[in-house]
Amino acid sequence: MQKLILVFLVLVGSQVLGQGLSTKNKKAIELYTEADNYRVRGQFTQAINLLNEAITRDKNFEEAYYRLATIYKAQEKFEWAQQTLEKGYELAKPDPRKRMYLYELAAVNLWQGKYEPCKKYATEFLLIEKDDYKKVALAKVWQTQADYALANTMAYDYVITPLSDSVNVFPMQYFPTVTADGMQLIFTARYGGNRNDNEDLVVSTKRPNGEWGEPVSLSANINTVQREGASTISADGRHLIFTVCGASGCDLYESRKTGNNWSKPKNMGPNINSARWDAQPSLSADGRELYFVSERAGGLGGYDIWYSQLTDKGWSKAINAGPAINTPHDEISPYVHVNNRELYFVSNGLPGYGGYDIYKIQKAEAAWGKPINMGKPLNDHHDQYSFIVSALGDQGYYSREESKNRSRLYRIVLPQQLVTSFSGNVVSGTVTDATSQQPIRAQIELYNLVEKKSVSKVFSDSVTGQYLIVLPGGAEYALYVDKPGFLFNSEYFNYKEGNQHAVTKNITLEPVHENAAIILNNIFFDTDKYELRPESMLELEKVVTFLANNPSIIIEIAGHTDNSGTETYNLKLSENRAKSVASFLVSKNIKQAQIQIRGYGSKKPRVANTTDYNRQQNRRIEFRIIAITSK
Repeated sequence: MQKLILVFLVLVGSQVLGQGLSTKNKKAIELYTEADNYRVRGQFTQAINLLNEAITRDKNFEEAYYRLATIYKAQEKFEWAQQTLEKGYELAKPDPRKRMYLYELAAVNLWQGKYEPCKKYATEFLLIEKDDYKKVALAKVWQTQADYALANTMAYDYVITPLSDSVNVFPMQYFPTVTADGMQLIFTARYGGNRNDNEDLVVSTKRPNGEWGEPVSLSANINTVQREGASTISADGRHLIFTVCGASGCDLYESRKTGNNWSKPKNMGPNINSARWDAQPSLSADGRELYFVSERAGGLGGYDIWYSQLTDKGWSKAINAGPAINTPHDEISPYVHVNNRELYFVSNGLPGYGGYDIYKIQKAEAAWGKPINMGKPLNDHHDQYSFIVSALGDQGYYSREESKNRSRLYRIVLPQQLVTSFSGNVVSGTVTDATSQQPIRAQIELYNLVEKKSVSKVFSDSVTGQYLIVLPGGAEYALYVDKPGFLFNSEYFNYKEGNQHAVTKNITLEPVHENAAIILNNIFFDTDKYELRPESMLELEKVVTFLANNPSIIIEIAGHTDNSGTETYNLKLSENRAKSVASFLVSKNIKQAQIQIRGYGSKKPRVANTTDYNRQQNRRIEFRIIAITSK
């Protein structure tokens, strides 16, 4: 993007040098003028031939060298542009012409990774240019990038490989996004090499052998005659937010998937979209924060990263991500990791290796830290875009522009020192009716047991019953599955120790009826104690809500132990634990008449008491519906 903007500036600026030409050769001037007519129409081959002929007529025709260099630069033939600029610089008269050459020589050297000459030319330019603040600002960035690149030559041990030709089937493919389970890769496909060629969203599904399948159109509801671009997919793969570009600009749209069908997209409205360019979304794994790129008023630079939070009333008015992330230049391609603590993004305004580099920034105590350059060879003097990282944080995907109008998708294995310490863990499965065995749509909500707050909320698919939720590493969680007319389901997960393997958990919900029972997996007691631990409060409040909403239901709170200890001791301990639960419920205005208690000791084990794990399963609190009275 930076290069395209600068090409435009150079093409406009070069016309100034066409006034008062240095040559007196009429034929050379005629060829120069004719070449300019071809140049402005984008017919570069004809323009190059005519300019070379003009130089043959007068080898000291300085403006012809400059004009020729701008064309090479537009074609991204930076070495040819550099050589041509050097010849013109030798012929150029003192300021202001020489400063134009210094500026352009700094740029084309940076884009070739020639940092020493870039620094030299940028420094010389800054010594004499004081008025053109835009060029001064860019030259300072180039100078900083050259200094950074010269001081940071060590390469990380990345393993970078292109995806197979069965995936990279389009002239250009970019902006990948992946579901949290790593099974679906969605990306933007451009069907031609020109910027205005049609773009669609396509999806590749991982095969049993681990290879990606051939991409297919995501949906006829999503891909239209307009250009559908950069997208983000929810962790469970059923909520898509994507970019739609038309003649008047780009906006963000959303679509939801039920079964195998995507809904008709809806514009996300004025809290997200502006009258300017809005694109490149990234949705957090909990679905509550949306990051995207906008050039709206109120930013810190050209393109800035903004974010919006999901409230009970919908998406909040977008807020600028602030100076920890945004610079006076351009920040694009945000990707918020599933741990919701790390943001990856691309910038051309931070210290780096030239052009757009990929950075990572971590959040602590609700504030962003300092951006970290992801280093070589991921970053180099070329532009990098659209980097995403897997849930475990050990690998990712990004697109690389290999030549003009040609890009491919790459898989990258991260070096250990750059692997996130806050990985995400995927729990997935189905939710079904225990009686009919049919899939049902239920709410699945995740709570941090220590912080006692909701972390994420999703719904199972009404057609397939499938769900997927991400549990950030480093905490203990309660997972609740709810649907009106059913007993809620309670699960416990301990991810305090960091990385875990993905878990499949198929859940059946019991319709409300007599003898329906559930295990309260998130009620905790210390060994040989019956006082409720603080992290039990979430589960107990769920029981309170259930009984308050169902006053006609009478339940039995049952305590169970393993076979350690005597039978008499176990009976007493289990009864006391049941009493503790009942006492809490009564303290929350649940009528005593709705509750009965019983301690079963070790008489009703779920599994044989043969291992520590099995004994843990047998130490539990259950509640069972023993009667449903008439209202």
